[in-house]
Amino acid sequence: MTLPSDSLSKAKSIARARRVNLSAVVAEALSEGLRLHAAAERSEEVIALYHKAFSGFTDDEVAILDGIILEPASRH
Repeated sequence: MTLPSDSLSKAKSIARARRVNLSAVVAEALSEGLRLHAAAERSEEVIALYHKAFSGFTDDEVAILDGIILEPASRH
């Protein structure tokens, strides 16, 4: 595996500070990156499903569904 030199330097520094081997730091960083990537994909899927579910509604209908009151409050 080839890593950019600045990333490798940072990983070496973290490994020294934690007193662990370099592969442990690289594995942790890769795992976290993959977790964030999967979360971003899920977020995009949720947004796409939201748009698909509500695409047939007008802006006023969506506002009603969101619980927004469209009329001014009455004065007592």
